[in-house]
Amino acid sequence: MDLRKPRIGIIGSGAIGGFYGLMLARAGFDVHFLLRSEYDVVRAHGLTLDSAVHGAVQMPVQAYASAADMPPCDWLLVGAKATSNAELAPLIVQAAAPGANVVLLQNGLGVEEQLRPSLRDDLHLLGGLCFICVNRQAPGVIRHQALGAVNLGYHSGPGEGGGGAIAEAGAGLFRAAGIDSQAMDDLGQARWQKLVWNVPYNGLSVLLGASTTALMADADSRELIQALMAEVVQGAAACGHALPEGYAEHLLRITEQMPDYWPSMYHDHAQQRPLELQAIYAEPLARAQAAGCSLPRMQMLHQALAFIERANRAG
Repeated sequence: MDLRKPRIGIIGSGAIGGFYGLMLARAGFDVHFLLRSEYDVVRAHGLTLDSAVHGAVQMPVQAYASAADMPPCDWLLVGAKATSNAELAPLIVQAAAPGANVVLLQNGLGVEEQLRPSLRDDLHLLGGLCFICVNRQAPGVIRHQALGAVNLGYHSGPGEGGGGAIAEAGAGLFRAAGIDSQAMDDLGQARWQKLVWNVPYNGLSVLLGASTTALMADADSRELIQALMAEVVQGAAACGHALPEGYAEHLLRITEQMPDYWPSMYHDHAQQRPLELQAIYAEPLARAQAAGCSLPRMQMLHQALAFIERANRAG
């Protein structure tokens, strides 16, 4: 199969969608970007990437302000936050070719289940787990500090079987663009594994106003990170997903080696955008509780963040 043949659409061309879309376009793929507020800037000047891994990339891209103007895409990468999934569903349906593969590059649990009822029955739905330090610096400008792997797991679609082959085909697209990628056999387990990092660092960055280096350097916050990680591992096990031995310690070592990083939830908080509390905290807490497992530190962190979120909205 010619890996360069599929037409790829990017729904949500911010830090995540912009980075992966630009890498695919640079590799020669036919990539189409759907934008909202940044459309005029990107249409005029293209996308710019300042990457510590891949260097400086600046190139014109095929940009659209409306999904109705996009050509039918064989693959759709959804880089927008899960907080906007209700608005995204009609855009995905408009831009998807018959039998297209839709990849949610989103954090948390339950995002596929939330979106699936709003999609056409002929569409294949996958989850994408991004392990990357990236943020949007300005309209059309993306800063990439470290990492970059994206792993894909199949969720649902027409017919029976074949999901693993579709996930592997998607991973092959990313690998052809120089991105480390692999297909995951168990999407549910993969999403719990990602939560082991997202739960402590995203929430504590907002609650304590601290980036990863500061959080790791202080004895109390480091101990809190480890306790939260342990709770996520406990919740995963209660829900039938035994995570690899030593996985939390592995993530701590990776974070120590990373450049100083402000997680995405901190940027959402600072810019008064909705926080991904449902997918990262409420959904896993509810699933753990249904399995008879209490996660008190995670529950307290969620309640504190919910208070901050309501205060932001009121302000």
